[in-house]
Amino acid sequence: MNLTHIKGNTWVIEASELIPLYRLDDGRCILLDTGLPGEREELDETLRSNRLTPARVLCSHAHVDHCANNRYFQEKYGTKVALTFPEAGMCSTPLTLKCYFLTLSPGTVERESSCMIHEPDYFIPPHDGPFTLGGVQFQVIQTPGHSAGHICTITPDNVCYTADALLSTELLNAKLPYNLSQQMAAESREKLRNLACDAYIMAHRGVCSGEEIGALIDANQALICRRAEEILNLVDRPMTASQIDEAACLFYTLLTHRPPRALRFERNVRFFLEYLVDTGRLAEVCQNGTAYYVRGENS
Repeated sequence: MNLTHIKGNTWVIEASELIPLYRLDDGRCILLDTGLPGEREELDETLRSNRLTPARVLCSHAHVDHCANNRYFQEKYGTKVALTFPEAGMCSTPLTLKCYFLTLSPGTVERESSCMIHEPDYFIPPHDGPFTLGGVQFQVIQTPGHSAGHICTITPDNVCYTADALLSTELLNAKLPYNLSQQMAAESREKLRNLACDAYIMAHRGVCSGEEIGALIDANQALICRRAEEILNLVDRPMTASQIDEAACLFYTLLTHRPPRALRFERNVRFFLEYLVDTGRLAEVCQNGTAYYVRGENS
């Protein structure tokens, strides 16, 4: 993995996602997230080869590609981890972790994702403002939507790590962007518009300047609106969520043969359906004890 300089003491490790870090000195750093479980050895080797020990982790949210190695670093290096209260609660047990995976069975969650279960050492307050970790003052921006307690972090170099609050340009063709609440995610993206940071790091492999951030936010908002409209257009009769999910998978050619992946698609489609219901473009009706979706008054 490459270690790439952004500004001042702010760097990124180029894993499957970008993992920012802030250098405390020549031998210690603060990681902003810890990546996927399958990247553990390579991530560890990248830190060792650069003579860096992770003294702290300032975790953006408890999804598998952002926190899967938190406990590993706690146990190996005594690294102290900071999380928001909602994210800490979610990754405290296999059953609370199911709130993230939603459609997967408890047994599947425990078998495949028990690496995410850990107890943070510090809790990040539930408001915007300064947060000191390892003697360094960061600025925390509360950005719920992608997950319940998602945060963005501004380093002392005036570099903002947006984590998953914002998709990079190369991912603006995402077929089913994941957000627990599409509406809250949109509102959180707007909070990033006037931060006036020098650079912005998107977890999924993008860095842009302050001059570019407004257009990128606009493009992210447009993507969600476009996908919601496309899914709405698939509802041409009273349909169950499963029927709409199947229609969406055909429309987007998401023709997996792996049930866990298919269940993740279903989860993501459901989040769009909830958004369409909340905005009045879909309505819920019942037939034979089953919920169906029909066009709403605002469609």
